[in-house]
Amino acid sequence: MINLNGTLSNNEQTLSYNNRGFNYGDALFETIKVVHGKVLFLEDHYFRLMASMRILRMEIPMSFTMEFIKEEVLKTVEANQLSKRTARVKIVVFRETGGLYLPKNEAVSYVISATSLESDFYLLDESAYEVDLFKDYYVSPDLLSTLKTNNKAINVVGSVYASENDLANCLLLNTKKSVVEALNGNLFLVKGKEIKTPPISDGCLKGILRKQLIDIINILPDYTLVEESVSPFELQRVDEMFITNVITGIQPISKYRKKTYTTDVAKLLLQKLNVKVRLSS
Repeated sequence: MINLNGTLSNNEQTLSYNNRGFNYGDALFETIKVVHGKVLFLEDHYFRLMASMRILRMEIPMSFTMEFIKEEVLKTVEANQLSKRTARVKIVVFRETGGLYLPKNEAVSYVISATSLESDFYLLDESAYEVDLFKDYYVSPDLLSTLKTNNKAINVVGSVYASENDLANCLLLNTKKSVVEALNGNLFLVKGKEIKTPPISDGCLKGILRKQLIDIINILPDYTLVEESVSPFELQRVDEMFITNVITGIQPISKYRKKTYTTDVAKLLLQKLNVKVRLSS
């Protein structure tokens, strides 16, 4: 069951062929984890969506309150019989049909879908996870790159490249040749007691899990968080690297070229993250 503007339907072919999200990428999306009817990090998702809509100059309906978004998400979860399970929910907001590049209609619509997930909380996957740099195309270090829009060609092409080269993931570079993020999440590096992540100004996604981990790291007495540009030359000098997103949590990287990594800090942070999730439930 999908939720299109509040109406639940089994028909997955409800969008027009001239939908602006399909034709021009004139759309935003949020991917949310819902555990037994609890929307994780709801406030952060909501404010990121609202800020992103403002940046894309979308008209925000008066009805788009946090409570409304939560109700629509939970209605969709319930319709898919996932209220007592863990679900991956995707909200897509797009401008209404009309116009070419210039919209003729400033109104927006939304569609919400939900699929099941196996684990209620975040687990650490320590299986082999090799990455490399994707250097065919580069991320622009600007505000648009930090948004979750439908303009994800570099992530799609990079994912194909990773599959063709038997890689679990790739790391993206910006036009200044700094390492920005992974194809599907933010990047953290550990060297001794310093934990480093690229700054938003480098063009990385303004990730929800990135924010959660930054908050956790900032209260750890033994570690220092640094938000600075990452050179590709640093990657083989650090002790640990991991990728974060709201569905997986923390994914340790096991190998980059000839370098292998430990997972000690990833384990520590995952433990703290799950405690935070439980306390918020």
